[in-house]
Amino acid sequence: MSKYIPFLLRLVVAIILIQTLRFKFTGHEDSIYIFSKVGLEPYGRIGIGILELIAGILLLVPKTVWAGACLTLGIIGGAIFMHLTTLGIAVNNDGGILFYTALFTFILSGIILYLYRSDIPFINFTKTK
Repeated sequence: MSKYIPFLLRLVVAIILIQTLRFKFTGHEDSIYIFSKVGLEPYGRIGIGILELIAGILLLVPKTVWAGACLTLGIIGGAIFMHLTTLGIAVNNDGGILFYTALFTFILSGIILYLYRSDIPFINFTKTK
């Protein structure tokens, strides 16, 4: 596998996470609507935004990629859960863009975590005879 593919995957997920922050931190009406509907406005919106920022940074630092991928899986897993239980697939007639972006990000994060599994310090993935 090309050595650039894992970096490209990390960059894509980091960009997705970081570009959504302007909506959360500026109080965009769609962001307020979503977090109000799930009962997390305003503290959840800001808190999750901070966690997404941290995850995006961790994904870009080579030694912490595994932590960024784990954090992203948790955050985005929660978003997918909220879509499936409270929000619905389409939010404010977006055609499901937020939901499908969350699925895409979740899948890429899982792939990243798999690729960097040997970097997780407290799990030994080496085979013994």
